[in-house]
Amino acid sequence: MIAVVIVAGGWSRGTLWSEKIANRWGIMKLKKILVTGADGFIGSHLVEMLAASGHDVRAFAYYNSFNSWGWLDTFPKNILKKIDVVPGDIRDPNGVRKAIKGVDTVFHLAALIGIPFSYHSPDSYVDTNIKGTLNILQAALDEGCRRVLVTSTSEVYGTAQYVPIDERHPFQGQSPYSASKIGADRIAESFLRSFDMPVTIVRPFNTYGPRQSARAIIPTIMTQILSGKKTISLGSLHPTRDLNYVADVVDGFIKIAESKRTIGEEINIASQKEISMGELVQKIVAMTGSKVKIVAEAERKRPARSEVERLLGCNKKIFELTDWRPKYSLERGLEATIKWFRTEGVLERYKTEIFNI
Repeated sequence: MIAVVIVAGGWSRGTLWSEKIANRWGIMKLKKILVTGADGFIGSHLVEMLAASGHDVRAFAYYNSFNSWGWLDTFPKNILKKIDVVPGDIRDPNGVRKAIKGVDTVFHLAALIGIPFSYHSPDSYVDTNIKGTLNILQAALDEGCRRVLVTSTSEVYGTAQYVPIDERHPFQGQSPYSASKIGADRIAESFLRSFDMPVTIVRPFNTYGPRQSARAIIPTIMTQILSGKKTISLGSLHPTRDLNYVADVVDGFIKIAESKRTIGEEINIASQKEISMGELVQKIVAMTGSKVKIVAEAERKRPARSEVERLLGCNKKIFELTDWRPKYSLERGLEATIKWFRTEGVLERYKTEIFNI
């Protein structure tokens, strides 16, 4: 039985290992797949796409006493019945080891992602993002997994020192969250270098779309507008971001997993386009036909030296190593996201009256 683990992060500063390890392991086939963080935003979309296309998927969801499977609970029954849902905690090595047993592919997306909350509870980010990734890597190594993709984030780059940001850009931990993801990436690198583990670090730039948490800028804007608020509370409006629709990001994960050329690499998923948060708000206001006042609240702003002022990713590497190309323009992606937020019952899931850190 072949085991593949997908973990997104970043270590190779160029093409260092892919040829050697790819030749050793051969072409990757996605058979039995484990997705960690399957109950979350990107993870649930990945599970849905994999299951719908006929893959054998095991979904690792965060255990809780409510028996909630997060966004997996919203899946149509004909899709959900195809998925092997396994509750657990990424911080627990024993549960992780059981979840990986007999798996061909693991996409490791489980993580704590909220930046404001990382100022509040940094220990939990170390435990989940660094120790959790270590648990995945160790279990995958022991189980003999043939592929590991670790999910990173564009936040590891910090404010752009040059643009577009390619995979050789320096790392800068401008928040406890980004520092924990840098640490996870380096742990992944160590398993590559120490054990010839076939790891790939997948680094999505800012992802948006249906099911995203209100901790992100686009749901924050849309939920306030669509709930009828006349004053929209936001943080800093001048930073720029490289925005990518979730369907494109998930497609990028799969394309990277299917290519043996990506083994041992650190790969951006980026549109290579940027927009300021202020421009983004105005675009969404126009698309929703709303009239609102925008207020930048101090409590929603990052500390000055922690704010990532500019993110504009380079997608040259993913273009060269795979046939991935983004299919969604920003306008098309925003339209799809607005339509989802307008679906009956969706807004009820969001607490628009509070600042969700």
